[in-house]
Amino acid sequence: MKMKMDNAFYVDPVGIAGGLALWWSNEVKISVLHHDKNLIDTIISISGEDEWFGTFIYAPPYEEEKQEFWEKLGSLRDNTSVKWCIIGDTNMVVSPSEKYGGSPFDHNSARWYHEFLERALLMEIQSKGGTYTWSNQRSEGDEICEKLDKVMASLDWNFLFPKAIALIEIPIASDHTPIVLLTNGMIKSGKKDFKFESRWSLEEECNNLVQEEWNTPEERNNRGTFRLKLRRTKVKLWKWSREKFGKNKITANEIVNKIKVFQDGPLNKEDAGKLRNLKAELTKLWESEEMH
Repeated sequence: MKMKMDNAFYVDPVGIAGGLALWWSNEVKISVLHHDKNLIDTIISISGEDEWFGTFIYAPPYEEEKQEFWEKLGSLRDNTSVKWCIIGDTNMVVSPSEKYGGSPFDHNSARWYHEFLERALLMEIQSKGGTYTWSNQRSEGDEICEKLDKVMASLDWNFLFPKAIALIEIPIASDHTPIVLLTNGMIKSGKKDFKFESRWSLEEECNNLVQEEWNTPEERNNRGTFRLKLRRTKVKLWKWSREKFGKNKITANEIVNKIKVFQDGPLNKEDAGKLRNLKAELTKLWESEEMH
């Protein structure tokens, strides 16, 4: 069963397994061409630019189903000279460097993946930020880390987005690590815009601060009064939030930076234990009342 809503498309899970969900913002135009329990195949246009095929996958984990999946994926495009990008969980380790712990790497198990890339003339997009994208989250000695989530693209797609890079983020409350595909490459961060955080409204101090500023009488015209109060409220909220939550944000950033160092791998047993503890510490911090 599938369900389509504005800027969203869902494929229901089979029993308690699987399930796919796709969301997009207003500047992105997406038309769904095909879907099943393992993929959503689409045509994408961003801000009116050239269209390209985007396929979002959740490959089967069972060996007996892998050949059928990769052959089916290859049949989606008859012509190899297309702009095509595939992103998602391949459920496959394709080299020894993509695996830590568990049984030794099996070269034979990755054959369907390599044959698909060769037949479809696709290549993996460079990734940055870590080596592994999944962990069984077991204790030391039993932990397994693997790079299961990947981004693949055709040569024509690479010509369209020559700076594209896949950014491996920090996992929180999941055994998988999010992957962010940056079509225009890494953008240097500048001054951040002010954004009101919804959790602030749960704090009485925040509500009092806003009421105090907006109840202040002004002698300016309506438009000038609104802009002035808005600017002053923004400054006060910014200062208040740094005093109220700044310490936790600094701590979280420090943990994230440490995790990124370990994610670059490869890991030994000692590093794997430290990485596991850092992830647990970060999850606990984000789930605490002060952070939310």
